[in-house]
Amino acid sequence: TVVISPLIALMQDQVAALRANGVAAGALSSAATPEETETLRAELRQGELRLLYMAPERLANPSIGAWLARAGVARLVIDEAHCISQWGHDFRPDYLRLGHLGTALRVPVAAFTATADEATRDDIAERLFPRPPRIFLQSFDRPNLRLAFAPKSAPKQQLLDFVRARRGQSGIVYCATRRKADEAAEQLRAEGVEALSYHAGLDGAVRAERQRQFTRGDGLVMAATVAFGMGVDKPDVRWVVQSGLPKSVEAYYQEIGRAGRDGAPAEALTLYGIDDIRRLRLQIDESPAPADKKRRDHARLQTLLALAESPRCRREVLLGYFGERFQGPCNTCDVCLSPPERFDATRAVQMALSAILRTGERYGVEYLIQVLRGEADDRVGRFGHDRLPTFGVGAEWTKSQWRTMFRQIFALGFARIDAERHNAWAVTPEGRAVLKEGGPVELRVDRAAPRSGKRGRGAAAPPPLLKPQDEPLFAALKSLRTELAREANAPAYVIFPDRTLVEMATRRPASLDALGALHGVGAAKLDRFGAAFLKAIRDN
Repeated sequence: TVVISPLIALMQDQVAALRANGVAAGALSSAATPEETETLRAELRQGELRLLYMAPERLANPSIGAWLARAGVARLVIDEAHCISQWGHDFRPDYLRLGHLGTALRVPVAAFTATADEATRDDIAERLFPRPPRIFLQSFDRPNLRLAFAPKSAPKQQLLDFVRARRGQSGIVYCATRRKADEAAEQLRAEGVEALSYHAGLDGAVRAERQRQFTRGDGLVMAATVAFGMGVDKPDVRWVVQSGLPKSVEAYYQEIGRAGRDGAPAEALTLYGIDDIRRLRLQIDESPAPADKKRRDHARLQTLLALAESPRCRREVLLGYFGERFQGPCNTCDVCLSPPERFDATRAVQMALSAILRTGERYGVEYLIQVLRGEADDRVGRFGHDRLPTFGVGAEWTKSQWRTMFRQIFALGFARIDAERHNAWAVTPEGRAVLKEGGPVELRVDRAAPRSGKRGRGAAAPPPLLKPQDEPLFAALKSLRTELAREANAPAYVIFPDRTLVEMATRRPASLDALGALHGVGAAKLDRFGAAFLKAIRDN
């Protein structure tokens, strides 16, 4: 079986895991030495190899199809298949060759993806299969993931509060830019957290080494751009923080899906603000994509904003996007655990929209708030805005409350921000309809932002994995796992994932049979590592 996979690090980790489970697998990539490549080709010729991993870029070689045909390929498997779709969140032109490869080899083709809406699924089927394929749609639900969104108030402090409460756990902080990834890692290290950054601006060897450190270590935090995306196959990532909004629900789900792959409790927190929304809308508008794709991308972003501002169960809204019915509450997301307060904001929204129009759609949010609160100064007086009917009509609300309302007005599409006019706010047709026809318009009440050093919303203590009496044994088992992983030159989770160690620590099996009944303990691993772990359980 030939498996097409988009990243070398992902292939290497999966091959290591397969070999640990007794499966003859190998990866043909640019990271392999000439000797390793020749050994792989020999195994292939002799029929010893069961799975061969390849990157899609290698298919640019016109002779590769004939070589695979001579090797006796029985089937073709395409991982991360959304990469072939122009509607997907990670389109890659190299994937376009894959449809021709399946036809040329005349073998069955299977394609897999964890995140694809209906348009992306249709595109995959059309581009990869000469005839309509059978489609197997599994649930998109990840019940072990606790979902949370939080408006940005003091984002650096919010991140610190969250990570401090989870010290010692492996986690990922996704950042919008390279600079922000470097800054986040530096900030965390200053607080005594073991953290690294990862982005496309780093040397390839540095990126490879940092990815190796993350996948093979325990408790390391990676602050990264989306360059650190599909290459992550570490099952014991306990949390993901998105320090800004991703561009779509698919991108959101793909990123948070890096957490809790072992099935144990994990968390996802997304911080967002007006700047994120403006940045993403600007990226769409300035992209060279055709108008139809821009419309779809704006619709996808609006769906994500609806999820962020939703007063309903996050899981219900998220799964509904993928066409799956879920009747909330899930009792694990932030909305279910702490339902947001809503209020009739029709009058306030109309005040804000009126202020935008009466000042000529030429000003930013802070100036608009100044006018609404009736705060006169030389600038306001010079422009005559202190004589407007809207001057001072919103004095009952604080600046912080107005910022919260303006963020939601923007998210709901009632106003837009014009980057070419110094981020001036303008009213959209939807906003004019609210002014003309009235409401009702409901907005959320944001909880007060915490003072520095105090735990903020979304930074609640993580769900417990263990009881206090089991923690010493769990620590001993992790230490043994690290030692065995170092000897095998493999990621720690290849020995056993966290979920398995938790079951060992809580159930304390006393025999190989009992150990073999635990999650993640197959025959090959039981034979290789069972005795060592049983001894650790007895000794602790």
